[in-house]
Amino acid sequence: MKDSPSLHSSTEIAAGLQVGDPGKAADACQRPFGADVRQMQRREFLLWSALQVWPASTLAQASADLTPALNTMHSALEPALSGETITFSSHGRPVHLYASGQGAPLLLVHSINAAASAAEVRPLHEGLRGSRAVFSIDLPGFGLSDRSDRAYTPRLMTDALHEACALIRQRCGVEQIDALAVSLSCEFLARAASEQPAHYRRLALVSPTGFSGRDDRRGPPESVVAPAWVHGLMRGPGWGRWLYKGLTRPAVIRFFLEKTWGSREIDETMWRYAVASTQQPGAEHAPLYFVAGQLFSADIQTGYERLAMPIWMSHGTRGDFTDYRRKTWAEGRANWRISVFPTGALPYFEQPEAFAQALRAHLEAG
Repeated sequence: MKDSPSLHSSTEIAAGLQVGDPGKAADACQRPFGADVRQMQRREFLLWSALQVWPASTLAQASADLTPALNTMHSALEPALSGETITFSSHGRPVHLYASGQGAPLLLVHSINAAASAAEVRPLHEGLRGSRAVFSIDLPGFGLSDRSDRAYTPRLMTDALHEACALIRQRCGVEQIDALAVSLSCEFLARAASEQPAHYRRLALVSPTGFSGRDDRRGPPESVVAPAWVHGLMRGPGWGRWLYKGLTRPAVIRFFLEKTWGSREIDETMWRYAVASTQQPGAEHAPLYFVAGQLFSADIQTGYERLAMPIWMSHGTRGDFTDYRRKTWAEGRANWRISVFPTGALPYFEQPEAFAQALRAHLEAG
């Protein structure tokens, strides 16, 4: 495959993010583990709607897109990141957490989409483990976490972050942690931090939702942007899985990643893991709640405004996730700082050194 600027090797990415000595990286904190529809971009929603009316014969072609190598991914999903793997319970179901490195703890939270997992924060997890105790979560319904058929809500995701934060604080012997989230998960992190502000020192929000020109989300507490019947319609009497298979064909996953990057030069390792992740049993459950608008909080602007700790927000200028017209209210707040990168929605993949420098400046500020 032709080499491209965005397809960094692990060594190249780590070189941009590493602060300490990677050879000294050990288990995080060196302590054993104890016990909207409105928010969706218009073209994404139109594409998804088109997928719903594809004939069954077209949907059946999903498996035909898989090469022999990708067909092997139907087996158990491999870990996406290095380090210790930790499983804890939230709402009575297992949630997976990767832990690596040493130093002050940092929680990383991937975005929400049809093929999401902790693989989306790989450059940060691998690059920072020499100087920080890095913990990367697979949110409920994604990655190696439980994917059972249940209601996936902002509360479920927020509570998983509460549990992860408590585990990290106990393990590392600290009162507060730093945390970084991507896209829609910024809403879950903001809610968690607003509910337990004493547990979070600094937050980093990468391409957060809730800042587009169409957003005005000051609804009732814990409300979501779409009515529950939307999810019921999408799921239907058994056709939800087929809709999901159409949405997660390898070529469609690549299409959406290209829209995220604003370029055809996507990260191939991330694409391969996304394809593998979508082949797992129960993979459709959480994403169907996502596309039905059930994970977008209708009150998130109120939640963002409650945050009093230092906040660093960053976003790119390419692709379909560049509308941040409502960030003007945050620009005038003393505890908010905003950086813009000439990249897609995941700037740490494309400009690891510049992103690392800005992130370090935020986390290490007095």
